[in-house]
Amino acid sequence: MKKIGLTLGGGGAKGFAHIPILEVFDELGIKPYCITGTSIGAIIGGLYASGHSAREIAEMIEQLIIAPQKASLKDMFKHKDLFKFLELVDPHMGLKPKGLIKGDKLLNFLYQEMEVDSFEGLEIPLKVVATDFWRREQVVFDSGDILPAIRASMAIPYVFTPVIFEDRVLVDGGLMNNVPHDLLSPKCDIRIAVDIMGNRSTPKTKIPSPMDAMFNTYDVMMDAMSKEKLANHPVDIYLQPPLMDIEMLDFHKAEIIYAQGLEAKDDFKRKLEHLLEGRKPLTDWLRRR
Repeated sequence: MKKIGLTLGGGGAKGFAHIPILEVFDELGIKPYCITGTSIGAIIGGLYASGHSAREIAEMIEQLIIAPQKASLKDMFKHKDLFKFLELVDPHMGLKPKGLIKGDKLLNFLYQEMEVDSFEGLEIPLKVVATDFWRREQVVFDSGDILPAIRASMAIPYVFTPVIFEDRVLVDGGLMNNVPHDLLSPKCDIRIAVDIMGNRSTPKTKIPSPMDAMFNTYDVMMDAMSKEKLANHPVDIYLQPPLMDIEMLDFHKAEIIYAQGLEAKDDFKRKLEHLLEGRKPLTDWLRRR
């Protein structure tokens, strides 16, 4: 069997679009040889690498985002009235917070669901990317405690509290490497990267609001770095699910994000099957975008 390297990019709530991609692996009865991830990609990558199926991850997200209830995979994103994610948000108090959200409750939730506390305990090797804020450099975790690494990787500046690790102040890995396919093992025969930045329908002449300025500036930076990374480190399949008008913190749009991610599933499955059979994809994905 060919070794497949899978990279799951960062993008906050847009990470729900990773689930249909993981469903393809489950449907084909195969697993990636290794996974790399940033931010939400590190979270979902960690859950998958710990042995959970795409369906199980979707059910975990259902518990995180909405009131728990029995639901089919088809229906699990339909109940948006109860935003359970807010129960896991632990805001800082005071006039000068280090971040709006500490992340401890979310970390504990992940610990309970993942049932693995170290990289060595994972079924699939995983690399997680964070950023050393003051040194302005990438930090890659692939051994030791996994949950602090994931928390650091998702620590969007001023949204989540930074993680202090040894002598470093660590924040969101997207600042340095949002789609870290360059970190996949050289042993991989097939390299796949999933970029979930998406697009906007906003008129190009609109003056940005303060919130637009903060998050779209972040998106512009990450998109530019991802394009440069792809040019220097080509992959076999570069997936960009057709996400439209989704913001990083739009967790309440789970149903919409999942549905938009589904639009990329069948095409990806067909191309992966061709690669596994030793044939080239039907379309050159590197020139598609």
